[in-house]
Amino acid sequence: MAVPSGVRERLSAADASNVVLDAPDQVNAFLMAGILAPGGPIGADGAADPAALRVALAARIPSAPRLSQRVVRDGRHLVWEATEPDLDRHVRLVAPVDGRAGFEALCARLTVTPLPLDRPLWEVLVVPGVAPARVGFVLRIHHAVADGLAAVRLVGDLLRADEAQAMTDAAAASVGREAAASGSGEPSGPTRRGMRARLETLASGVERTVAVFRRAVPRTVLLGPIGPRRGVAFVDAPLEALAAGAATAGATVNDALLSAVAAATEATLRTRAEPVPPTLPVSVPVALGRRRGSGNAVGVMLVPLPTGEADPARRLRRIAELTRERKGDARARGSLELTRSRFGTRLFKRLVRYQRFIVMFVTNVPGPRHPLALAGAPLERVWPLAAIQGNVRLGIAALSYDGMLGCAVHCDADAVPAEVFASALGEEFDRIATLA
Repeated sequence: MAVPSGVRERLSAADASNVVLDAPDQVNAFLMAGILAPGGPIGADGAADPAALRVALAARIPSAPRLSQRVVRDGRHLVWEATEPDLDRHVRLVAPVDGRAGFEALCARLTVTPLPLDRPLWEVLVVPGVAPARVGFVLRIHHAVADGLAAVRLVGDLLRADEAQAMTDAAAASVGREAAASGSGEPSGPTRRGMRARLETLASGVERTVAVFRRAVPRTVLLGPIGPRRGVAFVDAPLEALAAGAATAGATVNDALLSAVAAATEATLRTRAEPVPPTLPVSVPVALGRRRGSGNAVGVMLVPLPTGEADPARRLRRIAELTRERKGDARARGSLELTRSRFGTRLFKRLVRYQRFIVMFVTNVPGPRHPLALAGAPLERVWPLAAIQGNVRLGIAALSYDGMLGCAVHCDADAVPAEVFASALGEEFDRIATLA
């Protein structure tokens, strides 16, 4: 629901924590990159008309209220304030890049480019030169506006009405399926719990907060200060073949992603003559059932990915067992307790730069099953790109779209070679697909 001009809406705790987590050296934004074919504002030769694109997007913005709001302080609180977005600043044509590699390099630079806080926290960039007769499309959204799932739905709001509805329905149905599978959505409020449940929740919070700072993994190049030079690489995998291969081991596409990530990490470390930890504990967001007006509603699932397993089927089975055990618990606990207040988030922001509890972020967002278009220009490929934070130097994000699983590798370029990791990830996807 839109906030009338002059009216302010307080940020939810989850949204406010994402503002606090933002830093000049660790920009807390979600990026979605794609390739647009000719149509609408994109000419047959790939030439883009940004003015026509602005006109088309102006008609879509009212359906996504956060795109017309900025974050301001109101006393001790952060609030959403209605404002008129300047589309000349929000929707821009940038300099041409040199093919897909140049597009990846541009996205890498954008991961360390802050979004201005004096206006709504989003932008759309049109990028010539990505491919013959094609242009690149980049949407950046601050995490205060949306988590991965909400970002996908927001992208739907910017597309044609019929396709936007298909995208929104697919995302909403996915949340419903996940919540039903876990037997619950977001944890119930304290007023609906007995004293025993409250004490259990408190104990759980203390346990998870303390666990974050345990030294669960030995020293590794995967952890350390994150430098300003970032690496980004895109990987595509046929969704149907990947799902069929995973199913032979009783696993899901998400399990296949985690399995391929484990294999690619191990291969990349060995290429660099780096030691491989006995396990690779990764942080995986899981959707909660209810948002209550917030752009962020995810729990955190911790999965210790096994290393030293050469057989993809055995590794898949082990990972599927782990995720089945941990997904329901992650949803029941919700977000990390320290990030549920601004004070706790500030403390968390400092401490996670020294943690040795997880080594990687991996996220998989369900996307639309139907082809989409931006203002009449067909969207051929899409890759989500999530932030890396704290001292975690590697993150992988994936999105299913139009029969493909599009993955983006985001890393500290001086610690992990993105192109080597991406190559190993693609090879492991192929191995999993051949299991069928």
